[in-house]
Amino acid sequence: MAENYKTREERRRKQAPVKKKTKGKRKNIFKTILLTIFLLGIAGLAVGATTFAIYAKDAPPLDEVLLIDPIASEVLDMNDNVYAVLGTENRDYVDYDHIPKEVEDAVLATEDVRFYKHGGIDLRRLAGAVVANVSRGFGSEGASTITQQIVKLSYLSTEKSLKRKAQEAWLAIKLEQNYTKEQIFEIYVNKIYYANGVHGIETASKYYFGKNLDELALQERAFLAGLPQRPGSYDPYVHPDNADKRKNLVLSLMYQHGKISKDEMDKAKETSILETLIPEEENKGTAYKYDSFVDEVIREVESLGNYNVYADGLKIHTTLDPNAQDYTEKMLLTDEVIEFPDAEMQAGIVLLDTKTGAVRAIGGNRYKDIKRGRNFATKLSDRQPGSTIKPILDYGPAIEYLNWSTYEQIVDEPYQYSTGQPINNYDNAHLGQMSMREALYRSRNIPALKAFEAVGNEKAREFAANVGLEYEKIDNPSASIGGIENISPLKLAGAYAAFGNNGMYNKPHTVHKIVLKDGETEIVNKIKPKVAMKDSTAFMVTDMLKDVLSNKSGATGGGAIIPGLPAAGKTGTTNYSEEDMEKYGVKKGDVPDAWFAGYTTNYTAAVWTGYEKRSTPLRGGWEYNDQKIAQQLYKNLMAHVSEGIETPDFTMPSSVVKAAVEKGSMPAKKPSSYTPDSNIVYELFVAGTEPTQVSAAFDKLDSPTVTGEYQEEENSVTFTWGHAKEKDLKFEVTIKAGDKKQSIGSSNGQSYTITNVQPETTYSIEVIAVSNSQRSTPGTASVTVPKIEEEEEAVPPEEDEAEEDKEKEKEKENKKDEKDKENNGSDEKDGNKDDVSGGAEDGSDTGGNDDPGNNDGSGGSGGQDDGAGDDGGDSGSDGDSNSNADRGNRGRNTDENGGSNGNNGRGN
Repeated sequence: MAENYKTREERRRKQAPVKKKTKGKRKNIFKTILLTIFLLGIAGLAVGATTFAIYAKDAPPLDEVLLIDPIASEVLDMNDNVYAVLGTENRDYVDYDHIPKEVEDAVLATEDVRFYKHGGIDLRRLAGAVVANVSRGFGSEGASTITQQIVKLSYLSTEKSLKRKAQEAWLAIKLEQNYTKEQIFEIYVNKIYYANGVHGIETASKYYFGKNLDELALQERAFLAGLPQRPGSYDPYVHPDNADKRKNLVLSLMYQHGKISKDEMDKAKETSILETLIPEEENKGTAYKYDSFVDEVIREVESLGNYNVYADGLKIHTTLDPNAQDYTEKMLLTDEVIEFPDAEMQAGIVLLDTKTGAVRAIGGNRYKDIKRGRNFATKLSDRQPGSTIKPILDYGPAIEYLNWSTYEQIVDEPYQYSTGQPINNYDNAHLGQMSMREALYRSRNIPALKAFEAVGNEKAREFAANVGLEYEKIDNPSASIGGIENISPLKLAGAYAAFGNNGMYNKPHTVHKIVLKDGETEIVNKIKPKVAMKDSTAFMVTDMLKDVLSNKSGATGGGAIIPGLPAAGKTGTTNYSEEDMEKYGVKKGDVPDAWFAGYTTNYTAAVWTGYEKRSTPLRGGWEYNDQKIAQQLYKNLMAHVSEGIETPDFTMPSSVVKAAVEKGSMPAKKPSSYTPDSNIVYELFVAGTEPTQVSAAFDKLDSPTVTGEYQEEENSVTFTWGHAKEKDLKFEVTIKAGDKKQSIGSSNGQSYTITNVQPETTYSIEVIAVSNSQRSTPGTASVTVPKIEEEEEAVPPEEDEAEEDKEKEKEKENKKDEKDKENNGSDEKDGNKDDVSGGAEDGSDTGGNDDPGNNDGSGGSGGQDDGAGDDGGDSGSDGDSNSNADRGNRGRNTDENGGSNGNNGRGN
């Protein structure tokens, strides 16, 4: 055991030097790594220094003029012609000796607290920025001193690059070498931009508060010190909440760096900047040509980056069409095109390219004497859009998410919001069942709400966001008919253009690109189209909106029709509540706002009209034209810009099917071969959802089989009928007796009896089979009641013999009369005539007896039947001229009804 132990100890001793050698190797590796890092650092510094030297060599020289004065920017239209120059306004320059110490403390605490301790570059801030840029990406945090900011604003672009930072650092060092700290601070506060076209802190003090620098309160100094970092975001007229937050942050920095006490900080934080801010309407700034358009350009340039249109010497290429802009201002500022009711009525107009979203013209207001007044085309967040919202929140989403067709049937009826509050149409009437198409072009409110409810709030909100109308939530059902705010003509035009652009949305924009003052660097405004909806939705909404601009009964946009121009659009009006009407003293029919949004395949225009004060109404009633002016503005502008160019109609995509539908069917059914043309409509369906079932509403039933019979014993006529279809049938029965006609009505029975009928009268019946809406042609039958025949009275034998004797005596007298006639051998020319002596009711007649005569023949008496028989015949004898007498034989012939006639003739 001891031996084994010793052996283990020896092994341990032998292993010990090995461990020492390992530690030595580790130290050597560590030294190697440190040496490598050092060498790399040296190499990096060398490379960095070389790169810095190369970049710095190309830096522009210090120019005292550029240090003090900003460089104006040029604004160009779509044809690259300059129409405005920004940055040429006068400024109040203040030298260092007149800058209060409190103002300087606020600026330095915010922008460069170590200003008096560095030589143009603050290495401590730079180190922190390097760490941030490594961890969060290049350009994520800046370390610019006041000196560097002056260099950047005077000589360089705002682009974040190594080259620009190197040149900025080099020039900052040179600036510190050539100017005192006081001079640099003076240059800075007079050069910096304070939003709304204002440069210099003295100018800003007067612009925002109407005070000199030495009159500013603490919270006002803090606001001005914080504003230049992001002028657009901290503009108190646009973002008052942001302005107050920024002011409070500056106060905290001033307290942190010992410039103010905590009590001073807390008191100043409690005071809003709005309390002493000059009202916006009193601060209109400098006017420019096309100032409404330029205002939007300035906002857009500032949103693209840290650019100052008043000092950076930019060339701003815009989308403005001077022809359209001039005409827009002509409509608003003169009486040559539109007759406004008074000078106070306002309007806001935006015209843009349907395919690209490029804004071609902006009409901001009708102020003739106030320059750069409120822009109603781009800043109208406090007004509601009325029914122009219906395609966006109601019918568009219904097609997009529910596959509704333009035929979708909705009942316009008394209805309530989910809150129980009743909803009314503008005319307080209800039109019953109608298609979605009709509900839209008639602008009915109740069908719109029903569509909104069917889609749901969230889907409606999603659809609106896709066309540029963003809301965190839409929980007010009255939004479906326009009860929602934060919609300007600019935003509305962008949304409607998506319908006209096959469902593709382009954000409305006024800036195409910016060329920086170096003349080479271009900042392109990249507007990327996005799919906002299916092309089927876009086309179907467009097709319905084309009916708004039609002469259909109830169409609301007739005043905006431009003959020959394929266009779609929607009207919109808002209304006063009962409380508003009482408060403002307005009448029923008066409205605060009237809108029109419309588009072609080339242009889209949105128009708002109203008064600056909502309490002043657009008057209602047939004698006023106030509420139609929005349509007139659209019509005139669209006609003007469309003149002389081709405007193609909207093209139906393959995702849409146009199908015939039987009007009134619900759900939609195809018409049958029996459906009248007047009951066939053609509507649009998302492909694959068109109707397949054929309507049977107008199919013809077979005529009923009808028979009639006279019942002698009951003295009645009974009609009976039947039909091949046995179920779900009713019969409409009409009876005619002589000239009199009477409807018996509808019943399920199959017989009808007429009692107490009259002889020799014809009774007729018409029977129509009815099944639901199907009707047959009439089945008919007629029955004539026969004449009642009287019975012949029986004659006693004695009376019969006496009658016979009388007849014989009469015959003798007749023969005697004939013998007395002169016989000259002439024929009896009328021998063919019948001598009607009477006829029996049974139709038989008896002829007279023959009697000899001297050379003449006598005709027998003839009988006549009841009118149905013909002459029976005749007989006679001829004798020669020497014969004294001929005997005529009496002839008898009986007709088919039993009558006989006798004729006696005589020949020479």
